[in-house]
Amino acid sequence: MHFRQQSTVPCGSQLFGVGETHVVQMDPGWSLGPVLLHASTIAAFGALRSDALCEGFDLRVVSGFRSFQRQLAIWNAKALGQRPVFDEHEQPLDIGSLCNRERIFAILRWTALPGTSRHHWGSDIDVIDAASMPADYKVRLSVQETRAGGLFAALHSWLDERIARDLAHGFFRPYTGAGCAVAAEPWHLSFAPLAWQCQTAFDADALARLQYEEGMELQSEVARCREEILRRFFEVPLQMYPSRRLP
Repeated sequence: MHFRQQSTVPCGSQLFGVGETHVVQMDPGWSLGPVLLHASTIAAFGALRSDALCEGFDLRVVSGFRSFQRQLAIWNAKALGQRPVFDEHEQPLDIGSLCNRERIFAILRWTALPGTSRHHWGSDIDVIDAASMPADYKVRLSVQETRAGGLFAALHSWLDERIARDLAHGFFRPYTGAGCAVAAEPWHLSFAPLAWQCQTAFDADALARLQYEEGMELQSEVARCREEILRRFFEVPLQMYPSRRLP
């Protein structure tokens, strides 16, 4: 496959998922449905996918780039009780019984604040093993799918080993249940060389203006605890990145 050359790092509003000029379409045979990613992420994924194929896995991306507007729609629906919010055990919560602050932190366990999703950068992907899926299977992206006995357990065991040995072509797991308050998401991989540059270029003040302009739900309460939110749910510590892969 040939991809349009693109080496620039997302900047400005691109870091918040506004516009698609920093991402390109990936090979449809490498994903389930259309997926946009940064070209550098696609190249690295191609190498990881090739390694996986040698082990009998059909590594596919089920989610790549996500726009600010898409993340905003998800956030607002959860804030308004129109979409389920889950606890740490992936069980639905009654958010109507929660105060605004509690509601925000409950949503943040599994859902990024609009503008802070790593999917905005084109560096992060959610992956599955298509070779293990029955024809009519609907992917859930749940922890249960990745554990012993789960449909994708073998894939994730292999990924564990590759990441631990820095043989995952720059990919790592930003959400492990440690180092960041986001719930563990084994299926979520991040391309470190690009993601680190995006994380360090992040502009919290510009994000606040965008969220206000676009009508984000719960924004007044978010503003009061913005620093805590970014520290706990956005900033992935440097030590979690594969340091040899950083620019």
